[in-house]
Amino acid sequence: MDDTLHLDHLIDGRRVGGDRPGEIRNPSDTHEVVARTPDGGAAEVDMAVAAAKTAFPAWSEASPEVRSDVLDRAGTLVMERRESLGRLLSREEGKTLAEGIGETVRAGRILKYFAGEALRRHGQNLDSVRPGVEVRTRREAVGVFGLITPWNFPIAIPAWKAAPALAFGNTVVMKPAGPTPATASALADILMEAGLPAGAFNLVIGRGGVGQAIVDHPDVDGLSFTGSQSVGAGVALGAAKRQARVQLEMGGKNPLVILDDADLERAVMVALDGSFFSTGQRCTASSRLIVTDGIHDRFVAALAERVAALRVGHALSPDTQIGPAVSQGQQDNDYSYIDIARDGGGRIVTGGGQVQSDTPGWYVQPTLIADTDPTMRINAEEVFGPVASTIRVKDYEEALAVANGTEFGLSSGIVTTSLKHAQDFQRRVRAGMVMVNLPTAGVDYHVPFGGSKKSSFGPREQGFGAIDFYTQTKTAYSWA
Repeated sequence: MDDTLHLDHLIDGRRVGGDRPGEIRNPSDTHEVVARTPDGGAAEVDMAVAAAKTAFPAWSEASPEVRSDVLDRAGTLVMERRESLGRLLSREEGKTLAEGIGETVRAGRILKYFAGEALRRHGQNLDSVRPGVEVRTRREAVGVFGLITPWNFPIAIPAWKAAPALAFGNTVVMKPAGPTPATASALADILMEAGLPAGAFNLVIGRGGVGQAIVDHPDVDGLSFTGSQSVGAGVALGAAKRQARVQLEMGGKNPLVILDDADLERAVMVALDGSFFSTGQRCTASSRLIVTDGIHDRFVAALAERVAALRVGHALSPDTQIGPAVSQGQQDNDYSYIDIARDGGGRIVTGGGQVQSDTPGWYVQPTLIADTDPTMRINAEEVFGPVASTIRVKDYEEALAVANGTEFGLSSGIVTTSLKHAQDFQRRVRAGMVMVNLPTAGVDYHVPFGGSKKSSFGPREQGFGAIDFYTQTKTAYSWA
């Protein structure tokens, strides 16, 4: 039986075909073609933006209950189909099946959360400084949003960008990441099945040219991008030229500080989860483990034992704990950084070799590297794989300085039993998110998400912070 999907764009409520020069292979078994894909371009983006612009007046002026009901139904459908969607996600991206199903449920809950937020687009009544004058503010939809999504969370991130945009009355043109269009396409089908009107959500599949066409389009009023710093900088420049609003999430080199007073078992669990699960392909992964002298050697030995025991294999195997990298390019990148760290004086405590598997896939052996210093490339550049390095420091103050010593500032963590150090770290670490005795990679969907420094630009994503980006405030004066 051929399980290969044949994907089309979604434009104005219809599937629009095109040439299919691309194919998506299963990272766990590269013999399997998961999907054949069209290669869209400026023409498809023009059609999608025109459809979104046409759909905007009716969608933005509809009762908020209409928008709420559509998103709630979509969330229900996503969660009802968690097994099939999770399996598709795992076949396409390489997450373990448990992770794929978990991410799918998260997407469903995001949709339902913003179904509620659609009913809470509130304003304020204020007294004017002038007698007899009334002032009111209201939140209004902005227009057409271009959403450029990454491959590492191929259903959750499309949901957390699209759901608030739609909830507050905007319309959408989305470009899914090149390696994972099938999962985003399945979400698009569910949105239409849930009752979204034609043109309110459009999906254009293709390479970087599609994203550039969205960024440059004069009728796209806002841009939300998740990806690399280099591409994000171009998105910001393109938005500035047109005075479009923009929101960027661009990765991290996240520190996890382990202090001498930490519970060792807890510290190992936190580091293992935050650094290695989801194949380390999370922008919030804790890739820098900053450990004080008194616990360093015990921590490294205990973590290395747990890392060496991780089971790497086919994403759909129930025994697998770490799936493959998403692509050959990502696998090569991971191993190149391991070589860079080794050549720079790092000590490979465990991992670093090739993975023996029953199927041809882009597997990477989870790797722990010790004896590194903060100036090494392994500690300055995002690897995006199951690779973590340790940095030995003498005390808390040095640990904090090292934690703050990169251009990134997305997530951060500390493991300690000291309330003093925990609270001080929360105040002084330069990161958008701080975890105390928790993995850096675990975030909730109903609170703001984002970083500082070069990790993020613009308003926060997710939760109650999303309204700041996806609406604009109007202030109205009237003389009674």
